[in-house]
Amino acid sequence: MLNRNITNTLFLTAILGVISCGPSQETLDLQAKAKQMFGSLPAKMPGSEKDTQDLVALGKKLYFEKKLSQNNTQSCNSCHNVEGKAAGVDNLPTSPGAFGKNGDRNSPTVLNAGFHFVQFWDGRAADLKAQAKGPILNPVEMAMPSEAEVLKRLKADAEYPALFAKAYPDVKDAVTYDNLAGAIAAFERTLVSPSRFDDFVNGDANALTTEEQAGLQTFISTGCTSCHTGNLFGATSYRKMGERVPYETADLGRYNVTKQESDKYLFKVPTLRNIALTGPYFHDGKSATLEDAVKKMAYHQLNVELTNKETAKIVKFLGSLSDKNRVN
Repeated sequence: MLNRNITNTLFLTAILGVISCGPSQETLDLQAKAKQMFGSLPAKMPGSEKDTQDLVALGKKLYFEKKLSQNNTQSCNSCHNVEGKAAGVDNLPTSPGAFGKNGDRNSPTVLNAGFHFVQFWDGRAADLKAQAKGPILNPVEMAMPSEAEVLKRLKADAEYPALFAKAYPDVKDAVTYDNLAGAIAAFERTLVSPSRFDDFVNGDANALTTEEQAGLQTFISTGCTSCHTGNLFGATSYRKMGERVPYETADLGRYNVTKQESDKYLFKVPTLRNIALTGPYFHDGKSATLEDAVKKMAYHQLNVELTNKETAKIVKFLGSLSDKNRVN
């Protein structure tokens, strides 16, 4: 009986020791460093404070509206799928348009897009509203012949005139192309995707596993933060694709917009939020797996050849940047 009591006491002491043992100093230091270097994702996107429920509701309906394509086959959601656990992409290298022809670039995620400093890979749109106007009239994408034709369809619809009037109560003729884009942008501003990483930097030291913390350390020490900075882990600057080691691509990137020689092969640095869910990768969609993308970026952008073990660590960490409601 005495031996049993001693055993039980020792077992209870061990359990209490585990319970009382908080996060290690290493974890706390990493947590503080991550908060300083990256911070957490804001709860709302810029401009959303002015968005009404009626405006967002109209924008959501328009986002899924196939009447905005010439042959009634494509909507915004076709290439930027946000239904269910989808992460704002179609997971294709490049996306087919209304008549089956594929675009030239990979469709980036719409999640958190309103936080980005510009829109599109080449930054040709300043904000969500400007971006929303482009694909509808793009001959490869939704292929509508003109703004007038778009408005003609909407005005002939049984629901849209009244919905536009509710969303824009102070406007006499609310069904305009500018208002259409404004409504879609309002809906997209609701697509904020908090992750476990945000929980970690906001105080929950257990939000990241030991392996993910090791991956974060490797991500930082490798130099990934030279491009992937801030709470978006990117989307704040342009960088040359193949900055240290040339990357083979015929796409001239931002040069096509500016015609400035210095802008050749410059692309917007993509956000790494939800990156584990949004493959394939790069502007050309030619990197099929996240492991491949991480290795290639280290090589082409930093002239660093990662080992398989280092790559696996970084990939493990990147999974913690996924929307908590969109992971399986």
